[in-house]
Amino acid sequence: MPRPLGTDAPATCEVPPFPPVRVRGGRYRVQRLVRHRGRAVAAGLAVTAAALVAAGPGTSAQAHRADTAPRPARSARGHPPATPLRPPSRPEGLVAAPVRIADAATVRLLRPGDRVDVIAAQDPAAGGGGGARVLARGVRVTRVPEPLDGAAESGALVVLAVPRALAAGLVGASATARLAVTLC
Repeated sequence: MPRPLGTDAPATCEVPPFPPVRVRGGRYRVQRLVRHRGRAVAAGLAVTAAALVAAGPGTSAQAHRADTAPRPARSARGHPPATPLRPPSRPEGLVAAPVRIADAATVRLLRPGDRVDVIAAQDPAAGGGGGARVLARGVRVTRVPEPLDGAAESGALVVLAVPRALAAGLVGASATARLAVTLC
């Protein structure tokens, strides 16, 4: 027979008495700081001087020079100089080929850096026979431009890094065939 709820809990016990816990020095820290504010100012000056030394030479003395010759950008010691972010560069021998892919939804899945195969599906009405062939294998996506309003019916543009000879073939194929991509 099951017991009523709450009867299977252990009996309560009392908490034993114990002395209060006190942290040493916490109570008088602010009063001590006010009493010895000269030491606090000296410590602040020491920290500021250490920061100026760590920044390296040439920051304040060179700023007051009379000449206005442009100087190269400097950075804090131990940190590389800041460089603007650039898109990933193409390896030698590759060109950027903008290619219109027939399915705009497929292009939305792509990100720069992805590797894709480009496939041409021949239009039987254009005399191509209706087959599919791979035009490029493992080419890198360098850019996926934002689609224009109302251009979803005509596909979407993607920029690929391909050899120069292959770029001409891709452009020619896009005039007669519907292009598709598969992620590698």
